[in-house]
Amino acid sequence: MSPTPTAPAVSTAPETTPVASPPPHRTPASAWVLLITLATIWGTSFILMKKGLVVFSAMELGATRVTVAALLLLPFALKHLPQLERSRVKWLVLSGVVGTLIPAFLFAYAETKLASGLAGVLNALTAVFTLVVGALFFGQKLTPLRVLGIVLGLVGTVVLMLLGGNGGEATPTGEGNAWYGLYIVLATAGYGVSVNVIKNRLHGIPPLAVTGLLLLYIGGPALVYLLVGTDFIHKLQTVPGAWKAFGYIVLLATMSTAVAMVLFNKLIQQSTALFAASNTYLVPIMALTWGVLDGEAFNLWHLLGMVIILISVAIIHRAK
Repeated sequence: MSPTPTAPAVSTAPETTPVASPPPHRTPASAWVLLITLATIWGTSFILMKKGLVVFSAMELGATRVTVAALLLLPFALKHLPQLERSRVKWLVLSGVVGTLIPAFLFAYAETKLASGLAGVLNALTAVFTLVVGALFFGQKLTPLRVLGIVLGLVGTVVLMLLGGNGGEATPTGEGNAWYGLYIVLATAGYGVSVNVIKNRLHGIPPLAVTGLLLLYIGGPALVYLLVGTDFIHKLQTVPGAWKAFGYIVLLATMSTAVAMVLFNKLIQQSTALFAASNTYLVPIMALTWGVLDGEAFNLWHLLGMVIILISVAIIHRAK
């Protein structure tokens, strides 16, 4: 997810000028279409990560994912770079690092020990952290009902990790560890920061420009690390099945990072930050479906944890 998430324009207004527009009174139909499309794309991303991890390490997968996505959108980034207001750069870098770069590694590392379906369920915490970050730093109203939603989200996470178990041994390492879900919790906290930054500090920049520029700033370091700090090239040349695994990562980077981030940023600008993050209602269903088809177990504790988390998201999304 990760969005990333996912998932990050160009203005001439000074930084002191308010950049966030009031949320629309009615969510347009196009926003719902984007929401469903994103849920489908991101729901598939977890099984793609799992397939890529069969050959490559979590660090290699994360760096490859960011690098490929950055290269895909490089022409758009270079096109809009000359018009970029310098005061916006820090917000692009912040959103890129905490909302794309770090989560790319955290999700991959989590899935070395955690079933992909459960990773998809925990991704729903994005809506929880979107509210928490919005309340702490962007003036989002924190009502008692929304606090209840936050608490329920945490309760659902505990149920999944303490009672549900890993969800079977169908992980790349063959050894499950539900505590690796904490890495996804951290990743979704980063998503929460990124969603609010895009909505409140990067408003008015075309979604494609935001995504391309964001990836421009983090793609370089990811590429250098991939080539210098990992065995990626050696594995690609010598390990059987490496090109197939690389193909899964390229698909992941193309759809779940590059394309999805553009759509996600467009969704944020058409709706509210919370509505955009609510795509996580549907992501777990898609992720679990792929996981079960790939042999991952799904028990009643998993179902209970998922239901609690989704109820928390519903409360957060609807509470006034």
